[in-house]
Amino acid sequence: MKLCRFDRNRVGVVRGDHVHDVSAVLEQLPSLRWPLPLGDQLVAELERLRPEMERLADRAPPRPLAGVKLLSPVANPGKIIGAPINYNDHIAEAMSDQTIAHGRDLKSIGETGMFLKATSSLVGPSEGVAQRFVDRRNDHEAELAIIIGKGGTNIPLDRALDHVAGYAIGLDMTVRGPELVCFRKSIDTYSVLGPWLVTKDEVPDPGRLDLKLWVNGAIRQNSNTRYLVYDVARLIEFTTSYYSVQPGDIIMSGTPSGVGPVKPGDVMTVEIERIGRMEVAVRAA
Repeated sequence: MKLCRFDRNRVGVVRGDHVHDVSAVLEQLPSLRWPLPLGDQLVAELERLRPEMERLADRAPPRPLAGVKLLSPVANPGKIIGAPINYNDHIAEAMSDQTIAHGRDLKSIGETGMFLKATSSLVGPSEGVAQRFVDRRNDHEAELAIIIGKGGTNIPLDRALDHVAGYAIGLDMTVRGPELVCFRKSIDTYSVLGPWLVTKDEVPDPGRLDLKLWVNGAIRQNSNTRYLVYDVARLIEFTTSYYSVQPGDIIMSGTPSGVGPVKPGDVMTVEIERIGRMEVAVRAA
């Protein structure tokens, strides 16, 4: 199933080039009392509510995807977690280009660890990227995004994929410079997620997915998730050895080589096999 959020926080099931409004399913979410539980409650209840979503989708009139505004498919992630250097070819390009590394000595992901991005940076593809610091280098980083479906901590490798709800395309936008990575990557609109959440049953092997990014029609990034240093299961094990994850948490799995600058007026197109394709416009903040 492909689950999207669109227009004014409507929930839809995507079938082909159309979306079917299933927002009525939100009435079945648990009644929440303060303090609110951690995590995104729709993602937490996804397996329970999926049959009802499919039933509602069967009855809902189709709307062309081209006519809706696609938001982030996850509305309330507790954390956006990034993998800074998880493709060897990206490590090599960063070490050879100091406008990327900015004097840092890049080590392995096991030594560097993960980083957090502010949830306020999250947008969907139709919202686009509002670029700040246009006098500095602002780069695109296309990534497979992992959506956590079941919370946990110290999750072992052999059970890691049991905690996945699904996958999406992620854009980990970044301003290059001397600041801490979490600061430079947490600008509003610098975490793009979309075009929808694809449930894990439709992606049997997340370690064998072609990933491509174009800017204004020219290809910049072209790789496959088989080149991940830490694959999806290992990323979950590694991340949860330090802290807990909750339903709706997003893990950006890292970007391959080919990262490059964008400017207002550019259009980024990102495609990941079995997930889909999204266009993201860049504008000045």
